[in-house]
Amino acid sequence: MEERVYLSMLLGLYGSLLTDKQRDIMKLYYDDDLSLSEISEITTTTRQAIYDIIKRCHKTLLNYEKNLQLLEKYNKNEDLKKSIKEDLVKAKYKIKDNEILSIIHDIENKLEQI
Repeated sequence: MEERVYLSMLLGLYGSLLTDKQRDIMKLYYDDDLSLSEISEITTTTRQAIYDIIKRCHKTLLNYEKNLQLLEKYNKNEDLKKSIKEDLVKAKYKIKDNEILSIIHDIENKLEQI
């Protein structure tokens, strides 16, 4: 996953843990794709201060994910949901009872992992 997209996703998950100013600057940089200069003009803050805030928040967001792993858990759950949906589609087209029972058993096992 591209670093910028990854950080934008982390910002979505952990942004409320940042200060309002930090969150606003990070959204302008990662979500709105503004340059440091553009952000410094909008916030009437120096370009260097914007750079420092972004770097500090970058580390903070990565640290939150390292400790809490919410994005990793979310991605695993999404993969499981996709797999379950695929299995359900297969189940619709099975005619023999043993095959259906096997698919249902697989679905039950996957649901236990969620």
